[in-house]
Amino acid sequence: MPEKKDGTSKYTAKQERKAEHIEAGYKKEGISAKEAERRAWATVNKQDGGGKNPGGSGRKGAKSKKEDD
Repeated sequence: MPEKKDGTSKYTAKQERKAEHIEAGYKKEGISAKEAERRAWATVNKQDGGGKNPGGSGRKGAKSKKEDD
């Protein structure tokens, strides 16, 4: 599971359960554990639009104004 440096996850518990279930399905088809995990998280990201918990280095509220000539 992808984690931040402080050990927390940007993914919700539901997204993590979904990824585990998808990964198990890929393993059942005979895909390696590493590839199954990669595909599972790619599927979760595609379906849900990535991690839902807040985080990252974005700066909210700091908008720059364009100067009109």
